[in-house]
Amino acid sequence: MSGDATGTTSHDTEHDPYDQVFVLLGWAWDVARAARAAARCPVTHANVSQIGALGPLIRIDPDYARTVDLSRPLLAVPLPDVGTPIVIDGWHRIHKAQQTGVTELPLIILSADDERACRLMGGGIKRRW
Repeated sequence: MSGDATGTTSHDTEHDPYDQVFVLLGWAWDVARAARAAARCPVTHANVSQIGALGPLIRIDPDYARTVDLSRPLLAVPLPDVGTPIVIDGWHRIHKAQQTGVTELPLIILSADDERACRLMGGGIKRRW
């Protein structure tokens, strides 16, 4: 799934679920690279109301959201000078959790170095994809 300044999203279940780019307000991340890095990170848990604060900027397909697996961890990255990690994969899971009353979801937060390695654009990086 990806979101951009207008809140668009896309999904395609015919390929690797991590074969995506997440774009938000001039920043972009390679979700496949983030997922590979996440394999080395511990799974924690996040409060849905806190981690989903940017939700109004993301367009959600409600039909697709009903089909997602809430046991699959969200992927989040720390941003320089921002206190809360930004979810780069899992917005449909957050939506489903909010709709069904689930208050906590599994979460993997990448390290700052891993975030930088999967960032394609933003924070001083010119578009590299």
